[in-house]
Amino acid sequence: MKLISWNVNGLRACAGKGFEESFKALDADFFCLQETKMQAGQLDLVFSGYESYWNYADKKGYSGTAIYTRQKPLNVSYGIGIDEHDHEGRVITLEMENFFLVTVYTPNSQDGLKRLDYRMKWEDDFQAYLKGLDEKKPVIVCGDMNVAHEEIDLKNPKTNRKNAGFTDEEREKFSQLLEKGFVDTFRYFYPDKTEAYSWWSYRFHAREKNAGWRIDYFVVSERLADKLEGASIHNEVYGSDHCPVELTINL
Repeated sequence: MKLISWNVNGLRACAGKGFEESFKALDADFFCLQETKMQAGQLDLVFSGYESYWNYADKKGYSGTAIYTRQKPLNVSYGIGIDEHDHEGRVITLEMENFFLVTVYTPNSQDGLKRLDYRMKWEDDFQAYLKGLDEKKPVIVCGDMNVAHEEIDLKNPKTNRKNAGFTDEEREKFSQLLEKGFVDTFRYFYPDKTEAYSWWSYRFHAREKNAGWRIDYFVVSERLADKLEGASIHNEVYGSDHCPVELTINL
């Protein structure tokens, strides 16, 4: 089973940069999107053999998530059931027969860390949500988690130490998630691999120089670890400032 996660940074823009071709070439069973930045009815992207589910932010042109799936879910839910967090279209959960698939667009702490306190509250509540699911069935969670966990997960760790996405607080929350019984699938296969990034600033020719960050993840319940078959980062795919990330798993 193949899963793809991609922060498209505006699906309407990405659709004009080869999204449909990339979607078909990647040929996934589940294709999860973050930062769709659209409302219902703004774009009609239908792919044969897939059903799709969308969570839109209340605010136009902001945030938003989607999942295309070849397998019909038993149940679909939107958000995490906490009103404070559920107006920005950040989470979709598919309940499948023997696992939950969650896609997430984690809030950015923003310049000056003005949203860091909110981000910490989000992390606690989202982790509790995942743990609640995990008590019922194993979980696969993917998306733009807006944190580079370790120094090898970004090009310039020293100069970014107190910037959004690489604060001690955000990194510690990701560590806590793993300690609660989850596995970072890319690091499961490549514990020491460097220069493996999924996001590059549009400034300073960052992508040409591969001066990036790994902030897009597939994280799974520990008890799925022996079913993992592969993890990869498709840095050859353009269309966004992020590239797609992939998980293959035998479920």
